Amino acid sequence: MGVLPVPAEVRAILLDIEGTTTPIAFVQETLFPYIKDNVKEYLRAHWEEEECQRDVGLLRKQAQEDSSLDGAVPIPLESGSGEEELERIIQAVVDNVHWQMSLDRKTTALKQLQGHMWRAAYATGHVKGEIFEDVVPAIRKWREAGMKVYIYSSGSIEAQKLLFGYSTEGDILELFDGHFDTKIGPKVESESYRRIATSIGCATNNILFLTDVPREASAAEEADTHVAVVIRPGNAGLTDDEKSYYSLISSFTELFLPSST
Repeated sequence: MGVLPVPAEVRAILLDIEGTTTPIAFVQETLFPYIKDNVKEYLRAHWEEEECQRDVGLLRKQAQEDSSLDGAVPIPLESGSGEEELERIIQAVVDNVHWQMSLDRKTTALKQLQGHMWRAAYATGHVKGEIFEDVVPAIRKWREAGMKVYIYSSGSIEAQKLLFGYSTEGDILELFDGHFDTKIGPKVESESYRRIATSIGCATNNILFLTDVPREASAAEEADTHVAVVIRPGNAGLTDDEKSYYSLISSFTELFLPSST
């Protein structure tokens, strides 16, 4: 793929996580299975805590909104009638979480619970965020050249900070100037990239967005944001049209910053 020159007007680099900074396998084979395998134990251990009750409340509200969907799992209200009922409600929450995850839902309710579970897992050392080895040296170089670096992921900002704060490279949160998640808008909608540009105080064409997903690249491009599609082991394959249309990189070291010469 060689060297990709970064346009001179670019002032900020916006990074996706899964398949871009981090192997897809880490998310699919470590993070998500951790939730599925441990959600019941987590709920039992934290049920009485205010944070857990807020998480369950959000999931219950989401379940009501989803009630017309095929296979949706309702979460009953507690009536305070003992251990048996509590177990039944916890099981309903577990089943709801598993159902949402089986459909790859990205609801705020699901993301919030996942974020809190991952926080506990990272803090206790059960999980460490995996980072491709070219990422940290490249970002340090970009920052030395005066570039701002931001994250935009469908995972919650809290989940992002946990991944980079407890990573295989140590705590690397200092490398990022800010974080965005789907609260600013879906990654496949061009308006999201306009909002990000406004938030960081620049024009959309001052941003280079790196992602492994052509639909996201297309949305960013519609907003006049520069894009490059990242090819990593385990990422979904691209069509011949996508390969010929998009700028492609397989390592962050392939980006050439004019200001770094």
